[in-house]
Amino acid sequence: MAFKQLAFLAFGAFFAILTAFPAVAEPYRIVGFGDSLMAGYGLGPGEGFPEKLQAALQKKGHDVVITNAGVSGDTSSGGLSRLDWSVPDGTQLVILELGANDMLRGIAPEVTEQNLDKMLDRLKERGMAVLLVGMVAAPNLGPDYADAFNSIFPRLAEKYSVQLYPFFLDGVAADRQFLLEDGMHPNAAGIDRMVERLLPTVEKLLAAKADDS
Repeated sequence: MAFKQLAFLAFGAFFAILTAFPAVAEPYRIVGFGDSLMAGYGLGPGEGFPEKLQAALQKKGHDVVITNAGVSGDTSSGGLSRLDWSVPDGTQLVILELGANDMLRGIAPEVTEQNLDKMLDRLKERGMAVLLVGMVAAPNLGPDYADAFNSIFPRLAEKYSVQLYPFFLDGVAADRQFLLEDGMHPNAAGIDRMVERLLPTVEKLLAAKADDS
């Protein structure tokens, strides 16, 4: 009997010690889901957009972890096919950036919109916040294509009530000092500019999440 009482008291003391310390908060988990612009095409380790955004947020005191789920060459169809296994359970925010390769290949804008719509619907079902990152059609594709393509992103953002960042390459596109030699992908300085411009939008989403919790 004495042994059982001693064991019970020891267990109670151990439990009291555990509960005396506050639980360690988990970092806010973000996935950057996109194509080569997200993956960091032509850049070195740690120079991609998700990595630099994570560093910028952490520098400002945000406890975040950002996973790079970018795949070079990915279209909206490819993204849709890999969405479920590329975005793990527990993800709280997805930065969704796809459509550039659809545009470059001349894929019908309605196909791109259908794919993005399905992705947004799935992420909503999983309870994940989304920052939808838009793209702008190249001028050589003509005004009709541009109008149809460019309108995809604001329309879907409104439909799903998600935050929209209109143009991922804002301040970088067509500026050679921020681009690789191919004239399409951002160099390290370009990524820095993209992070700087998109950072306030991400912080706004983090603040909104904190207010909800």
